[in-house]
Amino acid sequence: MAVILITGGARSGKSKRAEMRTRAFAGQPIYVATAEALDTEMEARIAKHRARRGTDWIEREVPLDLVRVLVATDGGGARLVDCLTLWLSNLMHEQRDWEREVGELAGTLPRLKSSVVFVTNEVGLGIVPDNALARSFRDAAGIMNQMIADVADEVEFVVAGLPMKLK
Repeated sequence: MAVILITGGARSGKSKRAEMRTRAFAGQPIYVATAEALDTEMEARIAKHRARRGTDWIEREVPLDLVRVLVATDGGGARLVDCLTLWLSNLMHEQRDWEREVGELAGTLPRLKSSVVFVTNEVGLGIVPDNALARSFRDAAGIMNQMIADVADEVEFVVAGLPMKLK
């Protein structure tokens, strides 16, 4: 069992790298999608990801209850969670206690039997956002990424499709 965190900027190649890493484990891979198709642009993004992955994945759509689904799918193939940043956004939008839920996720991971590969965005490398909501999200994403990286066995940073091993 391994916990792998793959981070990087937008369109850096994180998802493609995570798919490759997940397929390397034995068993049928499970794709845990945190995105919701709330508009046509997001529908198109989701369709593009599905087409690239192919049909050999088991899919679970999980905008909020990530820990429950990871526990429920444990013991099968490796899980790819794409992505933690959208999951965090969903939690904050629903005004849920994101720090508690991220803490619960971090505490659950060492007890799982099947591997998990996480995709997350590094949102703290740019300028300081000009509004409180964006700053709050940026800060929360940084804290979340640190918490998951702390319990991860491996952490990679992807730039221009190239992975750099951090841990």
